[in-house]
Amino acid sequence: MALGVFGAIFLFFVALVFFVPMKGKGDGFFPGGEKVAVLEIQGIIASSKKTIEHLIEFRDDPSVRAIVLRIDSPGGGVGPSQEIYEELKKAAKIKPLVVSMGSVAASGGYYVAVPGKRIFANPGTITGSIGVLLEFVNLEELFGKIGFKVQIIKSGEHKDMGSPTRTLRAEERRLLQEFIENVHSQFVRAVAENRSLDETKVRVLADGRIFSGEQALKAGLVDELGNLQDAIGHAARLAGIEGEPKVVYPPREAMGLWEFFLNQGQTRLKKLFPEDAVGLNYIWKGY
Repeated sequence: MALGVFGAIFLFFVALVFFVPMKGKGDGFFPGGEKVAVLEIQGIIASSKKTIEHLIEFRDDPSVRAIVLRIDSPGGGVGPSQEIYEELKKAAKIKPLVVSMGSVAASGGYYVAVPGKRIFANPGTITGSIGVLLEFVNLEELFGKIGFKVQIIKSGEHKDMGSPTRTLRAEERRLLQEFIENVHSQFVRAVAENRSLDETKVRVLADGRIFSGEQALKAGLVDELGNLQDAIGHAARLAGIEGEPKVVYPPREAMGLWEFFLNQGQTRLKKLFPEDAVGLNYIWKGY
C-alpha cells in the first residue's frame, strides 16, 4: 500500500513536470481543431530569440490557421526589432497576421507591427515614435575630478568614437548623424512599403512624435480601433474559421529556483543600468 501511494505521488509530479509547463493560456492539455495563435511582445525588445522561436512554431503548426501579434512595447534594439520584423513578414506570406496594440506600441514596437495585414489599436494606445536613437555616456568631467585617465591606442582616427572618456568631435557627430539617417530611412521605407503609404508622407510623420490610436488611424498608421478580442475575431475570419476560434499562446516555461533568483537580480540591475542607456535603438524614451 505504501509503495502504491508513493507511486501515485510520483506519477502525479511527473504529470505536472511534463504536461503543466506545456499548457498555454486558453488551451487544454490536448488542444485540437483550428486555432488562432497569440504571440506577445512585451517590454523593451532586447532579444529576438524567443519571439522568433515561438513565431516559427506557430507558422509551421498546421492547426494554427492565423496569428495575432499582441504588442505592449516602447521598442528597443534596432537589430532585434529588425530580426522580428523580417520573420513576421515571412509568416504573413503563409498565414493571416493581425496586430493588436495594447497600451504602448511605439518606435520598435511599431516597426514590428507593420507587417500585419490589419493593425488594431485602442483609442488611447501610444504608438508612432518613428525614429532612431544613438546614445553615449560621457564621463569625461567625472573622470577629471577623480583623477582617472584612460590611454587609448587605436588603428584609425574614429576607432574610439563614442568613448565615455571624451567628447565627440564635430566630424564624428557628422559621421554618426549620417549613420542615424541611414537607419532611420530603413524604418521609413519599412512603414511606407507595408502600409502602402507614400514615403514622403511617412517622412513627415517620422520625426519621433507619438500618436494616440485615434491619431494613428487618421494618419494611416493603423487600420482600426479595437482590442485584442477584435483582432482575434478578425484573424479567425481571415483564416475562414467558423464560430468561436480556439485561442492558443506560447507554452509557459517552468522556472527553477536558481533561475528565479537570477531573473530577479537581472531585473534590479536593469533598473540601475537600463538596456537602452547605450547603443542604437528604435525606442520611445517616455516609457
